Formats: sequence, structure tokens, C-alpha cells
Amino acid sequence: MREQAITHKVGNRSGIGGQRRSGAVTQRPARRESGGEAFGSRIRVLLEYLPAFFKLALAIVVGVLIFAGYRSAASASFFHVRNVEVQGSYRASSDEVQAVVRHEVEQTGVWKANLDEINSRLERLPWVRTAIVSRVLPDGIRVRITERVPSAVVRTASGRFRWIDEDAVLLGEMLPTDQIPAFFLRGLNEEDSEAARKENRERVKKFLQLQRDWNASGLSERVSEVNLIDIRDVRAQLAGDNSQIEVRLGSQDHGKRLKDALDVLDGQRQTPRGSLISYIDMSQGKRAIVGLTSGAHTTSDGAQLSSTPAGAPTVAAPGDKKVGRDSSASEADGVNPEVTKTLEGKTKKGRSDKSQGLEKKSDKSQMRAGRKH
Repeated sequence: MREQAITHKVGNRSGIGGQRRSGAVTQRPARRESGGEAFGSRIRVLLEYLPAFFKLALAIVVGVLIFAGYRSAASASFFHVRNVEVQGSYRASSDEVQAVVRHEVEQTGVWKANLDEINSRLERLPWVRTAIVSRVLPDGIRVRITERVPSAVVRTASGRFRWIDEDAVLLGEMLPTDQIPAFFLRGLNEEDSEAARKENRERVKKFLQLQRDWNASGLSERVSEVNLIDIRDVRAQLAGDNSQIEVRLGSQDHGKRLKDALDVLDGQRQTPRGSLISYIDMSQGKRAIVGLTSGAHTTSDGAQLSSTPAGAPTVAAPGDKKVGRDSSASEADGVNPEVTKTLEGKTKKGRSDKSQGLEKKSDKSQMRAGRKH
């Protein structure tokens, strides 16, 4: 029998050759960690084993240290205010603004200054409408001011002339260098209440409307001031040679009524009683009631003229220049009995004043005669 020789395959993937090849592959050494990374990994491992309350305690300690550092930094001397910059002040006093800021920041320093509180206090100053306050570290405060715009001049109850804005806020006094307005406002409610402020805003709104209308029609120069105690009963005091005359305009058509009243006045100025006119009432709109201090006469739309007792008003159509004498004026012609009594009282007072003046003159003449002797 023949012997069969079995040959082994060399180099196959599952054979010995494959094992040798795989054993021949060289292994690379593991990368060593650096010292810093190794220390960090150790710390992380250590923290994982610490109890939770140790972590909380550590966080509290860190927070306390941060807060203490903040307080020490905020109270440091280099945060004390040394410079206050004021921008946008023309009428508002820069010294007053700086004084307010320094008073508020003196104790707290710039770092801890309450900017909202400073802003609120600055806006209480007369001319300051808005104020924007900001820090300029380490030792400065910047203030940007928007001032109130003066819209009118009001004559107060004490007789002072002060500027006011469209919100009826009293500003500074009118200076000799200021441009004088055509006429002033009278009748502002000076009470410190919200109701009074609301009424005053309505008064200023009405005043500015009258100012625009009368400027456009060229009537402003003949008016000295406007009384708006009651905005439904507007009254204008005339200017110049007619400064003793009040024109009562009522609640509407103020421009037309003022023009009609001035036409009546110009016509009556040509008569002997022109200098006796004390008021012209145009509140009814159609006819003018002319009040005289003495020797009053009545005329109505061209009707026959009538004589009235001293101090009674006259009724005249706008532009009427006729003068006559007849029966007394009646209530149907628009005569106001209360106004008549007031004017009669003024007339009696004027007469007594004149008589006292004559007595004084006679006394002086007697004294002079005695000196001569």
C-alpha cells in the first residue's frame, strides 16, 4: 500500500502563518497624561466622592468672598464722586443740578448711586422736564437735561410775572432780557392739587389758542392780558390808552367778538364819552354792551338813543357812532343790574375821591396863603 502524505497549507488566514503574522505586529505604548491634566482628573475624582453638603458649603464660602470683595470695592475712595457733568442746561441752574447730584451720591459713592432716585429729584426742579443720569466710572456722574419750553407768562396772585409751559408748570420769573409776549395770562389756580393742575392745563391750552388766533388777525397788540379764571367767560384787558377797559368775550367766537368790540370802542372814542368807557360786554355775541363810569347812554341797532343814570351801561351795535338822549335803558336791551350797581359804586367812590382831593388842595392853598402873610 502507498502512504499518502498530507501537506499543510501555509499562509492561510486561519493557519499558523496567520498567527505568526498577527504576533509580529508591534504594540504602541500608552500615551502618558501631562501633570496638569492628571491633577485635574484627580480633583474631579475626589469631588465625586465628597458629600453634597460639602459642595454647598464651598459655594456659600465663595459667594461670601465675592460679596465682601464687592462691598470693599464699592466703598473704596476712588469711587467717591469728584466730577458731575451737566449737559443741556440753559435756563436750569447747573450749580443747582450739581448740588442735587452730590447730595445724593455723597454717602453711596458712584458705584452704588441710585440713579433712578437722582433722576426723580432732578425732574422736580422748575426748568427740568426730563433728566437722564449715568455713571462715568470711577468717580463721575453725567446728567443730560431736557428743559421745559416756556409758552406763556402768567401774572400770579402776588403780582409776579412768571413763565409757564404747556403743562401749566410754573417756571422762573420773567427777566428784563426776556422777550416780552404780546399779552399775559391771569387767573391761574395756584393750589397744589391734581384738580388745580388739570384746570390750569385747560387754561393754558385756551390761552395758546387765543394767542394764535389773535396773532393771525393782528389783534394781539391791543390786548394787555387775558383773564381765564373761568374759561367759559373769557375777558381781555386792553393795552395802551385803553388799559382801563375790559372786554368780555364769553365762551366762543373770541376773535370775532374782540374785533367787534374794538370797532365799537374806536367809534365811541370819537365822542365825549369815549374816555368814560370801563368795559364792553360782547358775551351775547350780537350786540355790544358798553359800560361807562358816568353819563352813560344807550343805543341799540340804530334805534332811538336814551339817557341812563350815571354808571349804567350802554348798548351799541358794532360800528354804531350815534349818540342821543331819551328814556332809560331797559333790561331787554341787555343791561345787567349787578354790573350797574358795581359801576354806580365805583362812580360814587370816584366822586368822593375827587371831593377829598379838592379839600386837600384847598387846605394846601390856605397854608400857602398863611405863609405869605
